[in-house]
Amino acid sequence: MSPRPTATLTIALGSIFVALVVLGLKFLAYAMTGSVALYSDALESIINVAAAVAAFIALQVAARPADANHPYGHTKAEYFSAVAEGVLIVLAAISIAREAIPVLLAPRAVDAPYAGILVNLGASALNAVWATLLLRTGRASRSPALLADGRHVMSDVVTSVGVLIGVVAAKLTGLAFLDPALALLVALNILWSGWQLVRDSVGGLMDAAVDSKTEGRIRALLSEHGDGALEVHDLRTRHAGRMTFIEFHLVVPGTMTVESAHTICDRLEDALRAEMPDISVTIHVEPQEKAKHHGVLVL
Repeated sequence: MSPRPTATLTIALGSIFVALVVLGLKFLAYAMTGSVALYSDALESIINVAAAVAAFIALQVAARPADANHPYGHTKAEYFSAVAEGVLIVLAAISIAREAIPVLLAPRAVDAPYAGILVNLGASALNAVWATLLLRTGRASRSPALLADGRHVMSDVVTSVGVLIGVVAAKLTGLAFLDPALALLVALNILWSGWQLVRDSVGGLMDAAVDSKTEGRIRALLSEHGDGALEVHDLRTRHAGRMTFIEFHLVVPGTMTVESAHTICDRLEDALRAEMPDISVTIHVEPQEKAKHHGVLVL
């Protein structure tokens, strides 16, 4: 069973605290070294804080029940936090590039980086643990906001490792240009991360269908539990945050009573909800004589 909304809100609130701690550690590492690559890493952590705040607000809105103005609920609010995060990532990448390019043109030596490296490494370890928790909870709760936050934090971990390698290489080899060069690579990496988040979120906002594996399972459940029905056609699905909306037409014999048709509908809904708790099912019942007779799923 997916985590309750209160649990996901608690995780999101914890994410803000962790992001603030990591931000402080990374700026401390930059202050200790003067490394522009570590500075770029710290700048990205500002985005982590903003993203964590956006995710928390989005989850609060998404948890609201359906109302007269939003009869399908508020679950799509989670996608907006991911889109906002993508925009912030672009701004961070621009800031990193503005700082790194002048240093790349006029490289400067990195001063005594080792203590700063250890501080940055500790921040990265904390980020790795928290990103794993965010991704695990996001998948279990099917939360786009938590998944977006988790993926971004995990990309931050990968970026930090690359930055640390570059800083150490610049110090050991004396090739000072490696430091700003790694900073520019950081900018490109987070731009790619931002593009992926925006792409996935736009898919949700555009009512993209479920993936082929999930649709195949839906078809199998309808077939397994559709005894008494003749056909299911016009199956349509879409995501809205943690919710999945499923619609289809159910063809029954023209002589079947409303009560019997309703029993089949209840059985199908129960079977679907047993595997996918956060769903909304709409079934249009048709008598055999009025059916379109295509897209057969249940025989």
